[in-house]
Amino acid sequence: MTLHLPGADGALRAYEPRTEPLALTPGAPLTSRTVFSAAHVVADPYADTTPDSPAAVDWDATLAFRRHLWSHGLGVAEAMDTAQRGMGLDWAGAAELIRRSAAEAKAVGGRIACGVGTDQITGGTLAEVRAAYEEQLALVEESGAQAILMASRALAATAQGPDDYLEVYGHLLRQAAEPVVLHWLGPMFDPALEGYWGSSDLDAATDTFLEVIAAHPDKVDGIKVSLLDARREVDLRRRLPQGVRCYTGDDFNYPELIAGDEQGFSHALLGIFDPLGPLAAEAVRVLDTGNTAGFRALLDPTVELSRHLFQAPTRFYKTGVVLLAWLAGHQSHFTMVGGLQSARSLPHLSRAYELADSLGLFPDPKLAEERMRTLLHLYGVTP
Repeated sequence: MTLHLPGADGALRAYEPRTEPLALTPGAPLTSRTVFSAAHVVADPYADTTPDSPAAVDWDATLAFRRHLWSHGLGVAEAMDTAQRGMGLDWAGAAELIRRSAAEAKAVGGRIACGVGTDQITGGTLAEVRAAYEEQLALVEESGAQAILMASRALAATAQGPDDYLEVYGHLLRQAAEPVVLHWLGPMFDPALEGYWGSSDLDAATDTFLEVIAAHPDKVDGIKVSLLDARREVDLRRRLPQGVRCYTGDDFNYPELIAGDEQGFSHALLGIFDPLGPLAAEAVRVLDTGNTAGFRALLDPTVELSRHLFQAPTRFYKTGVVLLAWLAGHQSHFTMVGGLQSARSLPHLSRAYELADSLGLFPDPKLAEERMRTLLHLYGVTP
């Protein structure tokens, strides 16, 4: 049945929804690449909250979504920015999320890595930044999850130059019990991280980043790069010490980076693999057989959707991710922590639906159509 979707110009246009989904079922474990989906949290729509109050999370639905990702062979990157970390989910909420998800991963045999940051403070001395990192690192390690050392707004505000980054990260890596993932999140995802690693010159910042790794290669499992610059990521991964992995966080160019070239490839830790989870897993299974062309044939058509969701201001990509989770039936509502369901326009959300539907991402296209029609009516769109 025809839907009338508003475009960027405000005009309505007819769209005929797909009637059959892609046939995507859990398969063999992934072997050629390590792939994490940075998973969103499901808000509790019945909680009496305000945008400034602590997040209210629907734990049952949140953990069910993680079981969905694990069932397809993906790892879960927990308490990352996809989970609205620093955008509605505070450290107390993130700590609870880490504890619950790590316990669930242990129960079902799922792979999990969790974000370690400093969001319990907003600023302070280098010693206070170190202490905040240490508190979170201890919790993640006690939960049994792998640690992802996230970029810190507090460190970005406090550090006077590269030496401060070398000191803080060196201290953390020396005390980490197991190898960690270092996360370089660009300012397009979080403007407060401008000049991270001590310079706004990305070449200089890269040198400092690599210096941290070179000093402690045995404590670095890999790096997660989220700069939306494929060339820079390739150059960086070619300079990594032997045995240190590159996990792409590039939601614009992930198929080519995961496929790689004659000199190497990237693994993946991606927010777009939240809505693309089953399709991404199927594509990697094809890649596991050595069929790069088949992998690209499955994953390349998804890039238009990803670039749409992650368009500027990129930090609001979570709204589209949660919309697609609701339309796909993974949650019963389109409500977000902090009320961020309002962070994207109806034309943006309509285009996200259209692109996802055309890819066959919705297990029940009829349900997705009905829910999209409800959203359109809520905004006053009628045939």
